[in-house]
Order: sequence, then C-alpha cells, then structure tokens
Amino acid sequence: MAHLLGPTDIRHLAQSLDTAPHKKWGQNFVVDAGTVRRIARLSGVGPGDRVVEVGPGLGSLTLALLETGADVTAVEIDPVLAGALPATVAERAPEDADRFDVIHQDALKVDALPSPPKALVANLPYNVSVPVILHFLEIFPTLERVLVMVQAEVADRLAAPPGSRTYGVPSAKAAWYCAVRRAGDVGRAVFWPVPRVDSRLVLMERREPPATTASRQEVFAVVDAAFAQRRKALRGALSGIAGSAAAAEAALRQAGIEPLTRGEQLTIEDFSAIAEALASGSLGS
Repeated sequence: MAHLLGPTDIRHLAQSLDTAPHKKWGQNFVVDAGTVRRIARLSGVGPGDRVVEVGPGLGSLTLALLETGADVTAVEIDPVLAGALPATVAERAPEDADRFDVIHQDALKVDALPSPPKALVANLPYNVSVPVILHFLEIFPTLERVLVMVQAEVADRLAAPPGSRTYGVPSAKAAWYCAVRRAGDVGRAVFWPVPRVDSRLVLMERREPPATTASRQEVFAVVDAAFAQRRKALRGALSGIAGSAAAAEAALRQAGIEPLTRGEQLTIEDFSAIAEALASGSLGS
C-alpha cells in the first residue's frame, strides 16, 4: 500500500518546496489519510481504470487513487506542485509510479489527456469547481463518473432538484450530463489551511442527455436566460433570446410550459423542449 500523507508529512513537504497553500488557486490541502481513502473508495475506481484528478496539490488524494490500482493523470496549475508530484509518487508509492503522470496546465483549458478518462476524482478548488466539472464533462465524453469534494453549498446546488430553493444553473446543466447526488460530508479539520466553509462530496454518474433536436449550447442558453432574472416569469426572462415576450410565450406554449412559470420549476427536459421550440421555424410565422 502507498505511504499516504499525514499532517506532518504535508507541512514538511510544503516546507521543503518553500511553498504554502495559495489563496489565488483556492488551495486547501487534505491532511487526513482516512478522508482520501474514503474518497477513493466512493469513487469506485480500480485496476485498469483511467482517472483524471484536478488540483492534486501535494498528492494526498493522488496516492490514495493509485492505491486502488487505477491509472492517474493529475492536472495541476501550480508549477511548483506539478514539478514535485512525480518525486512524491516515486518515493511513497514506487510500485505505482508507472501508472501516474502529471500535466501542468489550467484545468479549464485542458482539451486532451494521455488517455481517455473514465472518472474524474478531485478535491476541487472552490472558486472554479462548477466550471471545471462542466468543462470536463463536455470535453471528455468517456467520463462515466465524477466524484468531487466541493464547498457544501456548491454540492447542494449541483444535486438540487427542480422546485428546490438551491436549484439553478449548475443544477440544470449538471443534469444534462449526469444523475447527481450528494455523497457525504467532510469535516473542516481534514484541511490545511482549515477553510471557513463546510465541504461535501458529490457523485455524478453519466447518463444520456435529453432527447432533443436542440444543441447543448442552445439548451444552456435557455438555462442561462431563465436564471439570469430568476424572479421573473419565463415569458419575460426569455424575451431577450426569443426576440420578444410574445415570441417567448409562443415558444413556451409550444413546449407545453405555462408562460408565467419560473425557471426554478423546470427540468432539463423542459429547458430542452423550450430550446427546440425557439429554434423551430414555426415560431413567428
């Protein structure tokens, strides 16, 4: 088994690299071996699976993922940490080093990996968690599962069903790709530095997108418009992309949606039906 990193190991390693968690990259390092083993277990990955990890930091979760037998590609924006990771893996899990590689890049700009990933498993920086998740689901159709640790509020938004207080853009867009559910809480004490917010695990399992002739971009444009003014009824909220309130109402009625409904009541299938109606040549004819 890999020699995982504990609190003292993390601090010594950071000191040896003359580095510390950077706020600009939202870095909070996990210092508890039990937590990273729990994440690796919940991810369901094992021998032969290709995993991408975003924001590996000093390698806490990386080592636990390698311990499962999976092949791991880490994407790290911090040049110091990206440079140090191979040595950490070689020292603490030498038998697993040939199943590990690291890419020094901004995760939001990644458009290719050495191998098509089956899973994304990560302790994501709070400030970019939703954009990173959606980017990887879009770019890598081979992703079957996503298990990420994010701010509790973000996890709730991603997993929120229509009609709930926290349902919004992240919920609807995530539902285009995946079935989403919360997968457990994570205490603040397992991080260095200790964050001021609670963390939560969220599990996303790939499913087929809604059956529609509208493109994903068209559907997401409707989602964005519907929530840009979430207090507005859809007739008004969609008037901009429809061209007028009357055109928005016509599209809504064609999609079987009451025009005075608000976006928070709609499923991703409803948004898809609206996008399809807006793209239809029958509107305004």
